Amino acid sequence: GSYSKPSLSSLPSPVVPSGGNNLTLQCRSDVGYDRFALHKEDATNNHELKGREGWAIFPLGPLSPNHGGTYRCYGSSSSYPNVWSQPSAPLHIEVTGMYRKPSLSAQPGPSVPRGVTVTLQCGSEIWLDTFHLHREGVGLRTPVQAGEGSQGLRQAIFPLGPVSTSHGGTYRCYGSSSSYPNVWSQPSDPLHIKVTG
Repeated sequence: GSYSKPSLSSLPSPVVPSGGNNLTLQCRSDVGYDRFALHKEDATNNHELKGREGWAIFPLGPLSPNHGGTYRCYGSSSSYPNVWSQPSAPLHIEVTGMYRKPSLSAQPGPSVPRGVTVTLQCGSEIWLDTFHLHREGVGLRTPVQAGEGSQGLRQAIFPLGPVSTSHGGTYRCYGSSSSYPNVWSQPSDPLHIKVTG
């Protein structure tokens, strides 16, 4: 806590498929740290490495459900090896592909005039209790707790609108269980929302 905190980011995304090899966590600082440590909550050990001045990368993979969780990084100077910075803001990594994909649909439909409210419904036949909606190029919306839908589906509702052209795009949803919150389903098939008028 003696130095200012660095930043922690993920490339290419904080939502990654199980079995992939292409997740890199990058710790950066405007302070000239040359040593960095990566810490995962609920883990017993830290990854520590010598970085370049001001940044370091931590490659992770092949990815498994164990990689899901909350990470923080710390910076230090080799001149004062026992003094570390404040922790970065937390970075949440979700590993997908562990459950069957949910379904995603739009009411009244995927093509709507401006000003209408669209309801996106994400549902699953298996017992998932939380659903997450992702829009390409934008990121994740706040997770929604599942309820009982029609025909025994577990379902969550994501209202959009009244819509404008900025709501158009490609959406996918994921499901997860509160028992393993950082382990998600496969993504739903993509749903393309088009706003007309």
